[in-house]
Amino acid sequence: MKKVSVLSIVIVFCAVCFCYAATLDDMLKGVKLPPGVKMPGSTQDDGTIVAGLKEALSIGTGNAVASTSKLDGYFKNQMIKILLPDNIQTMANVLSKLGYQRQVDNFILSMNRAAEKAAPKAKEYFIGAIKEMSFDDARKILGGGDTAATEFFKSKTSGKLFDEFKPVISKSMNDVGVTRSYKEMVGKYTSAVPFANLESLDLDQYVTNKALDGLFYMVGQEEKKIRTDPAARVTELLKKTFGK
Repeated sequence: MKKVSVLSIVIVFCAVCFCYAATLDDMLKGVKLPPGVKMPGSTQDDGTIVAGLKEALSIGTGNAVASTSKLDGYFKNQMIKILLPDNIQTMANVLSKLGYQRQVDNFILSMNRAAEKAAPKAKEYFIGAIKEMSFDDARKILGGGDTAATEFFKSKTSGKLFDEFKPVISKSMNDVGVTRSYKEMVGKYTSAVPFANLESLDLDQYVTNKALDGLFYMVGQEEKKIRTDPAARVTELLKKTFGK
């Protein structure tokens, strides 16, 4: 009987220890450690991870905004250049054959100029998202794919950026003549093809979406460089955070 009792006590004790260890492990996952204290299984402490990611995002988004905001930032970058919407491509082809290629080219140029004028507006929203980034966000980004931070930005800022970009894009398109160029193209097309059926086109929405696509593409490129190219890690903190 004594042997059975001792064995029972040992079994219960082991079970309690196992459950406690599992519970403790779960609790530790949610604990925000003070600066200088490392998470279990991590080679980086809390403060270093967050500071490194924020610095990387600041540099990456800053470079992306600067490159898209400059003259020809969209227009001469073939990866993000805003091209004609699919639903007016037929019209453009007809106009080109009729000798109106210049008008088509001016329309494409004016869309890209509008995007370049609107791009600086993104900076403040990127900064806001960086300030709000938690340690859990940082840890997921650091352990994620080559564009995990860019996807984080999309989830946090896309809606706000669209709402902010669209009126700026609309004003910019008026300033640089997008609407005028489009109306000029439509007028020449309908004169040449009287019974042509043109689909409706929301130019403001089209250019806004394409401008944001291009901006996030450039953010992604900057992130990839920091993750994969040691030369792009221009500060000691970036080298420490992203170095293998």
